[in-house]
Amino acid sequence: MILILAALAALAGCGVSKDDRSIVAAFYPLAFAAEEVAGSGVEVRNLTPPGVEPHDAELSPRDVERVRSARVVLYLGGGFQPALEEALDGARGQTVDLLRGLDVRTAGGAPDPHVWLDPQRYAQIAERVGDALGAPKRGSTLAGRIRELDRELRSGLAHCRRRTIVTSHAAFGYLAARYGLEQVAISGLSPESEPSPRAFERAAARVRRTGATTVFFEPLVSPRLARAVARETGARTDVLNPLEGLTQSELQHGSDSFAVMQANLAALRRGLECR
Repeated sequence: MILILAALAALAGCGVSKDDRSIVAAFYPLAFAAEEVAGSGVEVRNLTPPGVEPHDAELSPRDVERVRSARVVLYLGGGFQPALEEALDGARGQTVDLLRGLDVRTAGGAPDPHVWLDPQRYAQIAERVGDALGAPKRGSTLAGRIRELDRELRSGLAHCRRRTIVTSHAAFGYLAARYGLEQVAISGLSPESEPSPRAFERAAARVRRTGATTVFFEPLVSPRLARAVARETGARTDVLNPLEGLTQSELQHGSDSFAVMQANLAALRRGLECR
């Protein structure tokens, strides 16, 4: 009996747990795709807590163990979340870099990870998630819904008085390129990066030159910079959500990736005066 108990304790210590059957996703867009594809009864863990920027997310020792014991880990490489990439060194399950194989843009000389804001690329991600989870049909179904969203965005942004979107950070390059818009970003790829006074003045000058009437800021980032540029140029502000993470309130009220992109479309149509 003592030997049996010791063996069971050893197994528990080696990580034989629910985590061994779980799917771990780096942050919200990947977790949403995994949940949609996996269906009920399959555990999907989002490593980035609600309301937290994935750039800011830190891994606890328990998170590291979850990454290393999960059946599948879904993430974006390229240094988007360095702590997660470091934890992958000891992963025992399948690790899937969903950025690999995609046509990746660069911004300021660095790879731009915000691929999920381009529905056509996000549809490819959905199909790859389906393959990774052994559910290719469900992946294709989700991809079809995302491509329908692409058609809606294309139609809704086809006839606009303006084509320039001024954003608090450079998260919307893929979306802008897909729908023939130009992104003017106050700061770089990281929302925490503070623009220099000269960069701030350049952004304000471009806002004036393009005639933009709206400066967009993000729900999870301080609107201070966006409001400062808006004051400087006489523009108004509005929210454009980069979908890096939803707040607890949004999740409790049933919001999801599709609902947020619908709200983004409405905000863009207001700011660009689309008909």
